[in-house]
Amino acid sequence: MHAVIAFSSVPLFLGALFSDWAYASSYQVQWVNFAAWLIAGGLLIAGLALLWGTVDVLRSSARRHRLGLTYLTLLLAAFVIGFVNALVHAKDGWAAMPTGLILSAVVVVLAAAASAVGLAGCLRRTA
Repeated sequence: MHAVIAFSSVPLFLGALFSDWAYASSYQVQWVNFAAWLIAGGLLIAGLALLWGTVDVLRSSARRHRLGLTYLTLLLAAFVIGFVNALVHAKDGWAAMPTGLILSAVVVVLAAAASAVGLAGCLRRTA
């Protein structure tokens, strides 16, 4: 179930990436505000999935343990870089770019990869 919750953070991080892209194209500062809120929502959901995933990995068998650690490592990397991205977006709109756009893209890739690994583990578990 935590993999599904982690997957739910991907649209929020993707929305933040698109908001950053819109800001880079239009220089309307409200897009940076949208991105900051979307990042905060994505971090909340990813943090919940990270906590639940940690408990699940600690209780899992040795065979599932390695895939779970890969999932947790990717999700933790997405969370940490997402937190740095939130700090970058807390700055002025001009100061947030292009670093915010690059960090948003990295977070989307990491969150999508973590979700793919987590969902693959769920499918492997049920098969």
